[in-house]
Amino acid sequence: MNTTTASTEIRPFRVEVAQAELDDLMDRLARTRLPQPSPVDDWDAGTPNSYLRDAVERWRDGYDWRAVEARINEVPHFVTEVDGQPIHFIHVRSPHPGATPLVLAHAYPGSSVDYLDLIGPLTDPVAHGGRAEDAFDVVVPDAPGFGFSNPLAGSGWTTARVARAYDELMRRLGYTEYGIHGSDNGALVARELGLLNPEGLLGLHVLQLFSFPSGDPAEFERLEPQDYAGLEHMQWFQSVGGYNAMNASRPQTVAVGLSDSPVGLLAYSELYNSFGNGTSLVPLDTILTEVSVNWFANAASGMSRMYLEDARAAAAAAAAGEEPAVNAAPTGVAVFADDFQTIRVFAERDNSNIVHWSRFDRGGHFAALEVPELVIGDIRAFFAGLRRAV
Repeated sequence: MNTTTASTEIRPFRVEVAQAELDDLMDRLARTRLPQPSPVDDWDAGTPNSYLRDAVERWRDGYDWRAVEARINEVPHFVTEVDGQPIHFIHVRSPHPGATPLVLAHAYPGSSVDYLDLIGPLTDPVAHGGRAEDAFDVVVPDAPGFGFSNPLAGSGWTTARVARAYDELMRRLGYTEYGIHGSDNGALVARELGLLNPEGLLGLHVLQLFSFPSGDPAEFERLEPQDYAGLEHMQWFQSVGGYNAMNASRPQTVAVGLSDSPVGLLAYSELYNSFGNGTSLVPLDTILTEVSVNWFANAASGMSRMYLEDARAAAAAAAAGEEPAVNAAPTGVAVFADDFQTIRVFAERDNSNIVHWSRFDRGGHFAALEVPELVIGDIRAFFAGLRRAV
C-alpha cells in the first residue's frame, strides 16, 4: 500500500493491494466462522447468516478485486498532508472551461469510491448528454481515518475539523471558490463547512439535514402529513442504529473485531442494506467494493472514531452552554424516498438559507450508489440555480 511522508506536497497515489494481502483476505474468508444463527434467520436482530453466507461465497468466487482496483485507478488519485494528517483524494478536472469546483464528501462507512459513478457525468456532462455549463472540477477526499486517509495522525478529528481540512485542500489545489455535496457523514461535514462559511464557498448540497424536534409545540403545528412519516423513520432508525452508540463510546474496542475479520466488517456495514428493511438498491458487488477498500486500508478504527470525537465535542459545547449554530450558507437538500426524511420545519430552524429542496420517489441512504443519475441531476440543478441568482 502506498505511504506518504509528512509534507504539504501533493503526490500521485495508486491503489495497489499486494497479492499477499489479497491472499490473506481469501484465506480469512475461507475460514469464516459464522455465529450461532438467530432463531429466525432474518434482519430483525441484525445481519443474518444467510446473507453473510451468500456474500462470502460471492466475495471468494465471482467478485474480482483486481478488476475493481483497475477501475478505481482509472481516475487520478493523490495524497497530501493537511493539519498533520495524510489525506487521500481523487481530483478530476473538467475538459470544459469555467467548470465549478466541487467537493464530494462521502458517507459512513464509505470512502471516495462512493462517487465513482458520478465523476464522469459531473466533469464531462456533454459526453453524458448534458450541458457544458453544468461541468464541475471534482475533488473526492477520503475523510481522515476512512479509506486511504489512514492512519489517523492524532485525535480530535471531528466533522468540523474535517471541514476545515477540506477548505485547506481546495485552497492548496488552487481553487478560490467551490461548492460541496455530501451525504450522511459527508452531509455533516458539508454543513460544518457552511457554518465555517469560508470566503469563496458557493454553497452546499446535501442528502440530509439532521435536524430534530426542539420541544417547541409551535414546530409541530407547522408539520405536513409527510413529515410524520419522517418522524416515524427517525424513531425506527434509533431502534436499529446501535452502531452509533458503539462508535461514539468504544470505537477502538469495536475496531478489534472489524480489523481482524472481513466478515465482521461486512456485517457491521449493514447500513448498506438499510438494516435489512428491504428498501436498499445497493448491489452486493458495490457493497463488497466498499468493504474491501476499508478492509485493505485497515480503516475500521479511524472511521469509527469520528463518532467519538463528535460526541465529545457536542458534550463539551453543551457543558459550556453554547447555543446551536445556524448555517447561513446557500443550502440545497435532496430527500430520497427510503432515506432519512429531512423535515423542513426543523431544517429551516437550523439552516437559514435553504434555497433548493427536492424529493424523489426512489432511492435510499446511499443514493449515489443506488440512483446516481438522480443525484447528478439535483447537484446540477442546485448549482445552476446559484449561478442564476448571482
